[in-house]
Amino acid sequence: MAALTWTKLRSFHRYFGHSTLLKACFQYSQKHEHFCILSKCNDGFIQPVNVFYKRRSTVRYDGFSLESRNYTSALRKRQLVLGIETSCDDTGASVVDDQGAVLGEALNTQQKIHLMHGGIIPPVACRLHAENIEEVVDTCLKRSGISLEEIDAIATTVKPGLPLSLAVGTEYGKQLALNARKPFIPIHHMEAHALTVRMVEQIEFPFLVLLVSGGHSLLVLAHSVDRWSIIGQTVDDAPGEALDKGARRLKLRNIPECSSMSGGQAIEHLAKEGNPRAYDFPTPHVLSGGVACNNYIRSALQKLCEATGYQLLCPPPRLCTDNGIMIAWNGMERWKAQSGVIYDEEAIKNINIQAKCPIGVDLTEDVRSLGIKIQKWVKFR
Repeated sequence: MAALTWTKLRSFHRYFGHSTLLKACFQYSQKHEHFCILSKCNDGFIQPVNVFYKRRSTVRYDGFSLESRNYTSALRKRQLVLGIETSCDDTGASVVDDQGAVLGEALNTQQKIHLMHGGIIPPVACRLHAENIEEVVDTCLKRSGISLEEIDAIATTVKPGLPLSLAVGTEYGKQLALNARKPFIPIHHMEAHALTVRMVEQIEFPFLVLLVSGGHSLLVLAHSVDRWSIIGQTVDDAPGEALDKGARRLKLRNIPECSSMSGGQAIEHLAKEGNPRAYDFPTPHVLSGGVACNNYIRSALQKLCEATGYQLLCPPPRLCTDNGIMIAWNGMERWKAQSGVIYDEEAIKNINIQAKCPIGVDLTEDVRSLGIKIQKWVKFR
């Protein structure tokens, strides 16, 4: 016969949070020797199914058992950060914990709409962000099984990016933090990209990172979570921008198989059937089809690293596009370091977006002045 009903347990979780639910179960088990909870796990959220008496006092979580004397280890509060991303044309949100586990994610992409216009139209992107952001965040929280009250801090992209797009996410994130009385963590979009690898790889500072995207091409030295040095960058267009322009000039969108692809994706797709030796370039070139072409970039960089004795570490392709996961993780890195975390309500209200903002100190001129010679060329074909 059930000692604690499912309704009571659900109410505990809804109103007092996950930690309080576990604590209540632990306290009850201390009073009742033959107490047991059977539960299942859905995306990291423990859902009690039934409570009844049994001969042993054991709590089971998704097939893993703990004796009652070890219950306290399960009561350690996870640190949780909600991340919100709207710097360009993707509306993203995610909840991650301090171990790098993604508890929930939601993403709304505008790619098909902007393809019809031949590029991103800022006012259209802004309108679509405004229409979708609340649903994206709500869906993210629902999938995570985490209530807003359980979130430790809210991280949001505030720089750099399209001003109209940034404004939607920034204002929403700020208001959410103020209403829920949560700390707010402003996030630099490129910093988030650079730190994503630390979610999936054991990599310590300092490390060298190459950031290649639609609007950036940077070689950056990461000293710490909040200290960066730019030691190289493109002298012309970023790869994604150049490829988008090329795709428009070639009218690749008129080719049926490329109609739903970005410029970089279309060029990469068609290049697979092309002849890489058709033109003899005077110096080696790396051709990238935007973020979706990371496989080509990675294979080229892997060969370069093997030839020069370096180790190449890359995030999974799905984490290289704009998403809420990288923002939440950057927020978690700053939360754990207590760097850039804003608690004061007036200070949160006064946070503004920055359309242009370097990731760190620009040392490119200093590096150029050193006149460093290339020691070795590596051919990729």
